[in-house]
Amino acid sequence: MARTETSPTQGRRPKLRCAVYTRKSSEEGLEQSFNSLHAQRDACEAFISSQTHEGWRLLPEAYDDGGLSGGSMERPALKRLLEDVRGGLIDIVVVYKVDRLTRSLADFAKLTELFDAHGTSFVSVTQSFNTSTSMGRLTLNVLLSFAQFEREVAGERIRDKIALSKRRGMWMGGLPPLGYDGIDRKLVINEPEANIVREIFRRYLEVGSIADLKRSLDADGIVSKRRRFGDGKEMGGSSLSRGALYQILRNRLYRGEIEHRGEVHQGEHAAIIGEKLWNEVPSRLGDQRRRRGIGSRGASAPLGGLLFDRSGNRMSPTYAVKAGRRYRYYTSPRARQR
Repeated sequence: MARTETSPTQGRRPKLRCAVYTRKSSEEGLEQSFNSLHAQRDACEAFISSQTHEGWRLLPEAYDDGGLSGGSMERPALKRLLEDVRGGLIDIVVVYKVDRLTRSLADFAKLTELFDAHGTSFVSVTQSFNTSTSMGRLTLNVLLSFAQFEREVAGERIRDKIALSKRRGMWMGGLPPLGYDGIDRKLVINEPEANIVREIFRRYLEVGSIADLKRSLDADGIVSKRRRFGDGKEMGGSSLSRGALYQILRNRLYRGEIEHRGEVHQGEHAAIIGEKLWNEVPSRLGDQRRRRGIGSRGASAPLGGLLFDRSGNRMSPTYAVKAGRRYRYYTSPRARQR
């Protein structure tokens, strides 16, 4: 049962403190003078006004989360709301729709438990129920089940769209690799960087190992891609680690291809590395892996030559014996020197 403020006047209906919570998933339109958050709040305030005869009154505090998903509880305004519930400052939480509070059935169960523990009710103004009744709780659970189902279906649609786009050879965004720039959602060759990528491939075939390649590139001052972000922050321009070099030599984007879940598709973008050079590098990489123990140990070290520590040092396979049983793992040079 919700807490109430006692009134010195006998017979007057106790006041119920109502907090309005609003949320919008995307930031689109938030810059407008009247946006979705304002519309939600207006509807909730009108509903609270209609319940004045029941003692409802609006709290002035605004709990607005703009551009945040309902699939997570990590929302600043929601955290403030819950702190005020714990502090006994709120009797009723009012939202426009139940999915504005959360789209997760598991999270809603936690919120309901918290509200009940502090005598707080939950009301959705467009769905005409609250959690002070058993029927209201049942209806909320049914609605949240459908909301979660819709969220999962939407996620599947997005994954299917990404897979279809990649089958068509489309680059799906993210940080473009060394040698390319992302322009109008397409990979466009950055010629100065592309020359560096070609040099990395050619030099690897000359020196024959990632370690020697790194030393050679460091000696010539060849560094990672420099990036400048919209907020003015800059990243990159540092020495290429062994792991980064290995990823460059294995990246099918440089061959003009798109890889997705083990499948390779012809990309829309132009290739930087020709077929002959591309075919020679994987063969040399395979030879390196076999020399480092993959061939002699068979399946005992399937990741040999593929794992690097945070400093870019190659991790080597090893094992320990405990209670007559052999446990295999990988270790970095630093660990072996301790």
